[in-house]
Amino acid sequence: MKRDFGIARCGLACCLCSENSTCGGCDSSSCRDNGWCENLKCSKERRLSHCYECEEISCTKGMLAKVRPLAFTQFARRYGEKELLDCLERNERTGVVYHRDGLCGDYDAFSDIEEIIEFIKTGKSARDFDDERT
Repeated sequence: MKRDFGIARCGLACCLCSENSTCGGCDSSSCRDNGWCENLKCSKERRLSHCYECEEISCTKGMLAKVRPLAFTQFARRYGEKELLDCLERNERTGVVYHRDGLCGDYDAFSDIEEIIEFIKTGKSARDFDDERT
């Protein structure tokens, strides 16, 4: 984990991204998407560093239309970016993989935002808890 890479404006975990050796982040010229990124444009217009700082909590613009970035954004809004980074770092140490197959990984195994938030917090899915009880 490259903790100093932090979280993208839209909630993606730059710190765990398999492309972080070539990407300098949202505000850099090396970001291949910064010319069209709706989240970058919107957060800059609102003078916000991240979407989680926005008061529009039901926003699904750009990358927030996808469940993982939206869940990461909601987590950061509720618990803070430091807590998100702490959880992601702990989860990585225990074997949770951000990008396992291309850009998809363990956090993409869920379709529900609250399930992802719980997975971030615990490193375990509801299925893991069910397996422990049996």
